[in-house]
Amino acid sequence: MSRHVAIITDSTAYLPPRTMERHGITAVPLTVVLGDRALEEGTEISTRSLAQALQKRRPVTTSRPGPEVFAETYRKAAASGATGIVSLHLSAELSGTYDAAVVAARQAPVPVRVVDTGMIAMALGFCAVAAAEAAQSGGTVDEAVTAAEKRAADTSAYFYVDTLDYLRRGGRIGAAQALFGSALAVKPLLRLDGGRIEPLEKVRTASRAIARLEEIAAERAGTAEVDIAVHHLAAPDRATALADRLRTRLPGLADLHVSEVGAVIGAHTGPGLLGVVVSSR
Repeated sequence: MSRHVAIITDSTAYLPPRTMERHGITAVPLTVVLGDRALEEGTEISTRSLAQALQKRRPVTTSRPGPEVFAETYRKAAASGATGIVSLHLSAELSGTYDAAVVAARQAPVPVRVVDTGMIAMALGFCAVAAAEAAQSGGTVDEAVTAAEKRAADTSAYFYVDTLDYLRRGGRIGAAQALFGSALAVKPLLRLDGGRIEPLEKVRTASRAIARLEEIAAERAGTAEVDIAVHHLAAPDRATALADRLRTRLPGLADLHVSEVGAVIGAHTGPGLLGVVVSSR
């Protein structure tokens, strides 16, 4: 039984399965409530099913894991030989997941550091990978946390959505902010700022908004060595085209991931989401 620092995150990191396996990362699932059914993200509800439900305006909500789910995950990590655990989660401004992990950590059989990364999607995923790489190199819990926090400080996330209505309905953006995207059918660009989703710019058409999203990502990346993630919901062609353009114009591009977000983030953004995460190495 190997002794090591275990890295735990949650399902909203949207890490590719091969990446999780390679780095030994475990993801605790959040839940999507569709009508009267509670479904685990990643295993019990597909993004296609979610998009169809949203388009039909069926009631969709999300729920954090309970502390008992984290407690069981921590026990399993300890039983597998972990002498310490780093538990990295999506922004506490957007979910109670961090709070549930903190409650469970108090009763864990080994020391657990719970970190509010202030991130979502692959912005969180890149933090988890940084922590895992530090741990795999023999790093301590503190060193893994430091690696994750440094990566978070060097990561930016930008989003285009067709409408702010889903974010408003889910309470992830205020009514006043939602007005930002309502007048004259302008298309909103958003960013992650201080763990919150904040308006960034207004653009008149979807095509111009996506072009501006590309410009913002390229300006943020500059010539530095960066990892990029392009996310979407029910917009694969848009995502592939944007990724191809970024691939040709970023001189410091290291890794580029293209993926559809899962049901939890998708429930709050709606179909048509296009996001770019820029993470400096």
